[in-house]
Amino acid sequence: MSAVAAPVLADVLPRTRLRDAALVLGGTAFVAVVGQAEVPLPFTPVPLTLGTFGVLLVGAALGPVRAGLSLTLLVLLGVAGVPVFAGGGSGWALASFGYAVGYVPAGVLLGWLARRGADRSVWRTALGAVASTAVVYLVGVPWLMGFLGVGLGQALALGVVPFLVGDVVKAVAAAALLPGTWRLLGRAGRAPGGAGAYRAGAGGARADHAPAPGREADRWR
Repeated sequence: MSAVAAPVLADVLPRTRLRDAALVLGGTAFVAVVGQAEVPLPFTPVPLTLGTFGVLLVGAALGPVRAGLSLTLLVLLGVAGVPVFAGGGSGWALASFGYAVGYVPAGVLLGWLARRGADRSVWRTALGAVASTAVVYLVGVPWLMGFLGVGLGQALALGVVPFLVGDVVKAVAAAALLPGTWRLLGRAGRAPGGAGAYRAGAGGARADHAPAPGREADRWR
């Protein structure tokens, strides 16, 4: 018996033919805009930005497929010369380009976890945010090593260590915002499938009743 896919926050919106396209484009725009907030650090070519935080929110809110499409579109636009990267950057010849590429699997991962109810729980959201951030580094650090011609130790010192405190703050913020939004929707009776349709326990999301018609298809969105 297959597990019922939990709804994500975007599923609160009415289902229309244009909904998913609008969500994908909106996710791209959101990450591009929040990523413009950057703090250049004098000792590293990688700036401190809110881009990863945007990726966490988009991944959890849209689900794996829509988030993956949003973030892939972001990377393609940047490579094509649209200034969607931090500080209005574009192109691939950037020290931080690998981090932008890492946004795609990171968003998909958190979306996948959200489809299993992780974003209903503070602790599971925080752990998911940490795991997704680690995915960004798994792609970004090797790119940084090749781009700068440095070893792993120096790449970690330049591209990971300076950002760890900020990553913790982003994970805490996501862990407060996402489950808190679900609680507000439940109290307002706006949660997809009803206020009590899905609850997250130690084992993840479970259905208290059968999903609404069409909900099963949302597992892939």
